[in-house]
Amino acid sequence: MERHPPNPDARSLEEAFFAKQNAELLEKLRKEARHKERRQALREVVPNADEALLDRLLEMDLGPETILALILVPLVAVAWADGRIDPRERAALLKAAEERGVAPGSAARRLLEGWLMRRPESHLLEAWTRYVRAIWGSLGEAERRAVHSRMIELARGVAEAAGGFLGLGSKVSPAERAVLEELERALR
Repeated sequence: MERHPPNPDARSLEEAFFAKQNAELLEKLRKEARHKERRQALREVVPNADEALLDRLLEMDLGPETILALILVPLVAVAWADGRIDPRERAALLKAAEERGVAPGSAARRLLEGWLMRRPESHLLEAWTRYVRAIWGSLGEAERRAVHSRMIELARGVAEAAGGFLGLGSKVSPAERAVLEELERALR
């Protein structure tokens, strides 16, 4: 077999081909890493979610920031329902936030503390309601039931935190009950 001198163009072609393949592989690896990071961040915000729900949230391009807003906005609305926030409501709300990865000093925690010091405008809950209604049809029946159940449970926990007057009567004020009913309607 006759040997030909190395062709510099062939070497360039090989390098270009493998460089393109390597770049595609590197991009695929980066994409997989971002997906894993987003999944882990969602898992921290929704700790009891099963894999199917996490997949669905990722498919819907709902990141942890959006999920936090979906969880915290109704809790803040319930806490402010009667025009003030009781220290026990504040503690219940902060606990719910911490259980979802809202660390002290984080941007989300600072935003939440701002909402706890000054009542958010009513359009915040209205925007939440519109957003929930927009994504609600994208969720399966089981997912909707799970979200509904957990959201109402958390909101009711905040509403009941103040405990009524001297521990007597209803733990939930009429104003808080009205907000809970509004949340129920939005989550149907």
